[in-house]
Amino acid sequence: MLHPSFLSIPLAHRGFHDVTDGRPENSRAAISAAIAAGYGIEIDLQLSSDGQAMVFHDYILDRLTPESGPVRQRSASDLAAIPLSGGDEGIPTLSEVLALVDGQVPLLVELKDQDGAMGDNLGPLEAAAAAAVTGYEGPVALMSFNPHSVARLKELAPNVPRGLVTDGYLEQNWSLLRSERRDELREIPDFDRVGACFISHGVADLSRPRVAEIKAGGAPVFCWTVKSKQQEAEARMVADNITFEGYTAEIPA
Repeated sequence: MLHPSFLSIPLAHRGFHDVTDGRPENSRAAISAAIAAGYGIEIDLQLSSDGQAMVFHDYILDRLTPESGPVRQRSASDLAAIPLSGGDEGIPTLSEVLALVDGQVPLLVELKDQDGAMGDNLGPLEAAAAAAVTGYEGPVALMSFNPHSVARLKELAPNVPRGLVTDGYLEQNWSLLRSERRDELREIPDFDRVGACFISHGVADLSRPRVAEIKAGGAPVFCWTVKSKQQEAEARMVADNITFEGYTAEIPA
């Protein structure tokens, strides 16, 4: 079961990041800022060449660092030495972030799809994430767009809450996925099979009947990514909680 704090505290998307203040996304600085502000935190995981779960969003280094090329071709020690653009620190491991958060706020961890087609060619990232969170005593939950990843987490970390990241899967946003696979994922058919206890759905698609059906069944609905107070107010008509960035979300009393 999800810790109650996941339903009461807004989740800072990739930490409470702002590069103008030296806080790149998914950095220790952004995570520390979220903790200081009292926010929950959402982070992303990619895999290093030596099997470590790294807190980083993109598959390649180009956008977020001065380096280029796939994250998965670099070791954890190499990635730790690569500075995040707009900050003064390298890419952290999940274990380092867990130690930093230390149960102070809820932590929502997204495993990025390593298959490329939302298929079942996976395992190393799920194993690394499960190993890192084993024994962690704070509020934590794992999630992925890939239902096969969530199913694997059910096996590897059965006691850690897990959910599906879901969306309307418009072609312009998901052009690399086969249209048939987009159609399948859009209706969230795997929710029960993978043992999910929540979804985090694209904010622009919250009116989808399947979302209402899941909520009516008692599962919390989160959403991503809210970027203004007005959008938050609209999202909260459906969503139980938000993942936000680019503004200061209010923490309910």
